[in-house]
Amino acid sequence: MSQVFVTRRLAPGVADRLGDRAIVHDGEEPLARAELLRAVHGRTAVITTLDDTVDTEFLDAAGPSLRIVANHAVGTHNIDRAACAARGVLVSNTPGVLTGATADMAWALLLAATRRLGEGERLLRSGRPWAWAPTFMLGLELADTPLGILGMGRIGQAVARRAAGFDMPVSYHNRTRLPEADERGATWRPLDELLATSTVLVVTCPLNEATRHLVDAERIARLPAGAVVVSMTAGVVDEAALAAALDSGHLFAAAVDNFEREPEVDPALLAQERAVLAPHLGSATVRTRQAMGNLAVDNVLAVLDGKEPVTPVG
Repeated sequence: MSQVFVTRRLAPGVADRLGDRAIVHDGEEPLARAELLRAVHGRTAVITTLDDTVDTEFLDAAGPSLRIVANHAVGTHNIDRAACAARGVLVSNTPGVLTGATADMAWALLLAATRRLGEGERLLRSGRPWAWAPTFMLGLELADTPLGILGMGRIGQAVARRAAGFDMPVSYHNRTRLPEADERGATWRPLDELLATSTVLVVTCPLNEATRHLVDAERIARLPAGAVVVSMTAGVVDEAALAAALDSGHLFAAAVDNFEREPEVDPALLAQERAVLAPHLGSATVRTRQAMGNLAVDNVLAVLDGKEPVTPVG
């Protein structure tokens, strides 16, 4: 039996490094749960994605041979890490390599939302008549507009660095103040103060039990009228509350890159003309997905060779 199971097709050339030690589910759709549980039985390593729930049932199905779950993602909210630790199963992720691509995507969404690019493209493609006018599809300028970043990890810091090119003052909220962010001119603020002072809010903090729906209806209401929200992490922003704030006019626009119940999208968000919605494209560049896949493979190969993972998750 092959030692490694890969739950999804990887970027070109990546899985080849595993040779005949691996079986790859050669598709972009996730396996049905029953198929996944059968496929992991007896494996030493499994490369998973965020759609694969690694819980007690998964670990039971894999059996005592399993030594590592290598997540093809930065986040690990799909993995019961305590259950893995109790069985001596290592967990790894792919940090660092997707920072730039995800920060670029945050800015793409921010620009699309503030300049109403989605609306404009839909108008042109619809064939409806239109004409330039001094008041036609007015958006927001970014220079001197306060940018708030919720979550100042690698991605949040990359978003902040890009803000310098747009002349935007940056504030942030993080569990701890970061001297490196302060040195670049960003200002740490308590969460409620950050919300009250951010005309544009970019959410990059990881999803965990403390951050789930952290930006709820009450906190969205604390944003200035006419603010813009860019959500890069599923589950931190309450999607129903976000749609309601757009519907009421409290928010000028919003942009979301991944969703709490993917691939399902809240119908209320889909109905919002001022919502820019992307199908989880933050890390979707050839270079980044190859780097993520290679790092996941590096972690697996290290463990198969009796070494520690390159990027373990404690």
